Amino acid sequence: MSGAQSSSDKLSARDRILNVASDLFYHQGVRAIGIDTIIAAAGVAKMSLYRAFPSKDDLVAACLERRNEEFWERWERTLDQHPDDPRMQLENLLDTIMRRTLSDAYRGCPFLNTATEFPGSTLPADAVIRAHKHQVNERLRMLASAAGARDPQVLADQLQLLIDGAYTAGQALGAEGPSRALASAGRVLIAAALSE
Repeated sequence: MSGAQSSSDKLSARDRILNVASDLFYHQGVRAIGIDTIIAAAGVAKMSLYRAFPSKDDLVAACLERRNEEFWERWERTLDQHPDDPRMQLENLLDTIMRRTLSDAYRGCPFLNTATEFPGSTLPADAVIRAHKHQVNERLRMLASAAGARDPQVLADQLQLLIDGAYTAGQALGAEGPSRALASAGRVLIAAALSE
């Protein structure tokens, strides 16, 4: 392999497929993108795709698994900014998510987008979506508990509803929409949950 080759040339066929499919699914939707489009954009043979992913359904699930890993890496970086202050961690998470939903590149929550395209499905992606959303709720509950919330589960549920609402509003209405209120609304709920 020559030193002049780009880093994308050095990626495995599987990684190229995942990168391309994840980007296309996110920006155009899962149903809108066919396997042939992914193969052409990734520059791989059809056999390479099917060797790595037996079906499009498996590819969608793998893309969401990768998105899940990226999400939790961002989450941990955000928490690391206030390692000993769970209330500040919660507030910082809201700030970070709000900024993301206001970005010009924002196209919605990939988990909610996919769930909307396949309501009530039993596809492999559905399990990834449910596990992700349950884990978000559990981690919010743990932070709420550590911050001293009277009812950590209620606060976690409230914050998750706000976050998912901001994800949707950010996609539909952009930077001028109500997702701008995520952080301030969340702070009201946190203050109420922690007050005596």
